[in-house]
Amino acid sequence: MSDESVALDRERQIVRTSYIGIAGNVVLAAFKAAVGGLTGSIAIVLDAVNNLSDALSSLITIIGTRLASRPADRNHPFGYGRIEYMSAIVIASIVLAAGVTSLRESVTAIIEPSVPSYDMISILILVVAVIAKVILGRYFIGVGRRVSSDSLIASGTDATMDAAISSATVIAALLYLTLGISVEAWLGALISVVIIKSGIEMLQETLSKILGERVDAEVSRKVKEVVESFDGVGGAYDLFLYDYGPERMQGSIHIAVDENMTAAAIDALTKAIQERVIKECGVILVAVGVYATNAADSPAGIMRSNIANVVWSHEHVKEMHGFYVDEDKKSVRFDVVIGFEDPDRQATRDLIVEQCRQAYPDYEFTVFLDTDVSD
Repeated sequence: MSDESVALDRERQIVRTSYIGIAGNVVLAAFKAAVGGLTGSIAIVLDAVNNLSDALSSLITIIGTRLASRPADRNHPFGYGRIEYMSAIVIASIVLAAGVTSLRESVTAIIEPSVPSYDMISILILVVAVIAKVILGRYFIGVGRRVSSDSLIASGTDATMDAAISSATVIAALLYLTLGISVEAWLGALISVVIIKSGIEMLQETLSKILGERVDAEVSRKVKEVVESFDGVGGAYDLFLYDYGPERMQGSIHIAVDENMTAAAIDALTKAIQERVIKECGVILVAVGVYATNAADSPAGIMRSNIANVVWSHEHVKEMHGFYVDEDKKSVRFDVVIGFEDPDRQATRDLIVEQCRQAYPDYEFTVFLDTDVSD
């Protein structure tokens, strides 16, 4: 199946699932609104409002998915995939607004309480709604994981949470019928707080993706494993991946090759790497850089070992790579990755350079400070 066919199938699954979500939430909202109106329960009414907000969220997911599938153009050469994240921000804002409104109404009900009127039929309807919400939540999460859709997974998680909240409403109704204890307004406030918390978490998660998160460890390791499986590759380093929307990841990587490898051989190798990575990992490597490594029979091996001892003596060093010795120019160059937990990464790099110069005063050292961006 081609990349275009895969993307189209993903879009269809998201849209179809969202339509099911809209239908399911509208029906549940109607049931709960009717029960809430008959019983006078503010908690059930607010739960119905929450279902309507879920239906609206599914609608926005459909619109966002449609817009995100637009092909790349001159003004947006990387496509429109990040629109899915923008739609998630809108959904989070709606959830947050619904929670604030619900909290205000609940507080009013606490200050000016009213007596609810429950019956077993109403409770049974709520139980059915709970079961339906659990099924809907599991369905959303299952499809979301299969097609890598954060919005569907979030909707499924939200549906599961709604089921738990509705279960609490049923418990409150039973408490009122058996013990005469009325906790509806307080439960409405609790529901509102949970909705607000959910909206804030959704907003934080989406904004984090837009800001640029660390590459998932499983993805980065898989890409490096594929690259390092090629003959002639002595190591894979400096993997930078950029998220242009779900299933739209591009980036670059450096490989270590023998200093005697010809340009033609390197060209063929890098193209083969790009083809296999996109096929097996779904990642587009727009660039494959090269680190030259000294020949196996050169005297650079002993120097590398000594320099490595100096580098690894520093606590926060994560990696050393790209080591190359030019005997004619009496120069040494390599990259060092220092973790973010180091309070002054640049100072540590400078200290490493100074220690290397003390060990080999006849050589000039060029040490590049790399960022710890992937595992």
